[in-house]
Formats: sequence, C-alpha cells, structure tokens
Amino acid sequence: MTGPGRLLGLLIAAATLAASAVARAAPVEVRVVIVTTWEASFGGKDRFGELSAWETRWPLPQVLPFPGGVHALRYDPETHVLAIVTGEATARAAASITELGFDPRFDLRHAYWIVAGVAGVDPDAASVGSAAWARYVVDGDLAQEIDLRDAPPGWPTGVVPNGRLTPYQPPAPASHGDEGLVVYVLNRPLVDWAYAQTKDIALPDGEKLAAIRAPYTGLAARPPFVLEGDGLMSDRFWYGPHMNAWAERWTAYYTHRKGRFVMSAEEDAGVMQALTQLAGAGRVDRRRVLVLRAGSDYTVGPPGTATAAFMASEAKADYPGTGAALADLYAVAAPVARLLTDDWARTRAKPPTAR
Repeated sequence: MTGPGRLLGLLIAAATLAASAVARAAPVEVRVVIVTTWEASFGGKDRFGELSAWETRWPLPQVLPFPGGVHALRYDPETHVLAIVTGEATARAAASITELGFDPRFDLRHAYWIVAGVAGVDPDAASVGSAAWARYVVDGDLAQEIDLRDAPPGWPTGVVPNGRLTPYQPPAPASHGDEGLVVYVLNRPLVDWAYAQTKDIALPDGEKLAAIRAPYTGLAARPPFVLEGDGLMSDRFWYGPHMNAWAERWTAYYTHRKGRFVMSAEEDAGVMQALTQLAGAGRVDRRRVLVLRAGSDYTVGPPGTATAAFMASEAKADYPGTGAALADLYAVAAPVARLLTDDWARTRAKPPTAR
C-alpha cells in the first residue's frame, strides 16, 4: 500500500493503539467521595449550594464531565477526593450514585463516602445549624397509607408498616425484602470515630440563627452543635407536630428503639440503596459510608404558629438557616475527609474506629 491509502492505514492504526492505551489505563483510585444533592449555578458557575464550599475551600480544581448525572463531577488529584451532585429526591440520588459506581474512570473499592447535605431538624433533638452524624438511615416512604380521616378512631397516623395492619404494630417487620430496604445501618465504629473527631468543633453562631431559635426552648434553643442522630428520608417535605411525632416514632419503631430521629431529608435512602447494590457488585465498600446532615430549618414551627403558616413562611424566606447549615457541613465534614486522605496507608486497609 502506498500514497494516501498507506497514510490512512497508519492513521487508523495509530487511533486504534491510542484507544487501546486509554482502555488499558488504570482507573483512578478515589479516597473520598463527597456526596452533595443540590447546587445553584448562575452564568455557568456554581454560586450557592452543598458543593460550593468544597469546590473553593478544599479545593476541587478539576471539572470532569458526567453526562449520566445532573452536574459535572469535581476532583482534587492531590488528595484523590471526588465530589458529586446527585440531584434532589430519592430516585435521582439513587440513579446518580449508581452511574458513578459503574464509571470506568474510577476505582471506588476503597473509597469513603461522605454524604453532606442540609436538612430539617427536629426541635426535640437539636437546633438549626446543628450537624448530626447518622447511625441509621430510615426510609419514610416505603409503607401503606390511608387518610387519617378514614382511619379507625384512636389511630395516631394513617401510615402503616408493610406487612402490618395497624400503625407501629409489633414486632417491626424485617427492614429488607421484596419492597426494598427500610433501615440502613451504618458502620457504627466509623460513625463514632467521625463524631469523636468533630464533637468539639465550635460551629459559628450569630444574630440570624439566634433569632430563628429564639421562640424555641430546650435543645432547639441551643447554639449549633455536633451530635450523633439519625435521618428519616422522604420525597415529601413535611411539617408540623403530628408529622414530627410520626417521624420520631417511625424511626424508633424500625430501629428497635436504637435510633433517634434528628434530621429530615430526601436523598439518603436512595444513596444507601445504590451503595448497597454496588457493594453487592463488588464496586464499593458499604462499611465506608458516613452521612452528615445540618439543620437549615425546623420541622416544627415555633409554639403558637399554625403549621400551614409556618410552611408558607419557610418557603418565602427560602429556609433562613440554609447559609449557616452549608457552612457547618464543610466545617464538620472537611476535617474527617482530611484525616481519611492524609492517613491513606492505614485508612485504605481498614476504616478507623474511635479509641
């Protein structure tokens, strides 16, 4: 072969070799995945949300395309930290994490996953701005339900566990089965370790947070603090004392009174379902998952406030504790991520535990 034909053959061979080299390239071993759920972007730049602080303060300089997701990935090649925005709600979170789990660019088998998102906080357990490490993630959507107006007299809620005939009928059903998982149990020694590293962090306080919590008493009136407490996940935003009582009791029921409802959010059950199935495929290690939520608002309005009025006021004010909660998420989660990456020789081998 001579002339143009030979040149074309050489070009095709070179392209084939290049493609083969790319295919043979070892995937990047990620040390920590930061899981965020939303980010507001303006003019092509991220401006406000759960990802912003990680981008600018960690920082995460590399932008990696992620066409199967809702937002580009961010990556730091020095510390091997990767960040994802899953999109809001359970289904989008599960789809995004699954897509990342099978991305051939990354080796996630030893990676730690830190969910870092804002949430509604139970005023019986903590204050706005507080940050809670979860021991349990409980799904609040997998259930049977009838309108309480159609329920027998004396029922405290119309939500009935699958496989049961009345609310909170003992014993609690198994947390897994054909309907999916209801309770995800996190690696308690790892959670306790993360809490031990961060429990004494002094979270910023100010006039705005003080004004939000001023009508409350008890733990809800405390300045922001770090605690261990669990999340109940639902695709519905809910409010009010009756729903809050259901969340507290539903969490206790399904965790056999070992868990305590603290944070209300949407995505974590979807994240955990995806990670559970990815673990089954050998793609991730479920023992390396941490969930941190910070309170951007209360799940129950101040005493004397009608629930519908409280819901409207929160929406109009765009959840006034959000800015503080976002700052607190980074303040609490970043030191844990730094410890995991800096001590990689040990943390790659096995998760750390509290001494």
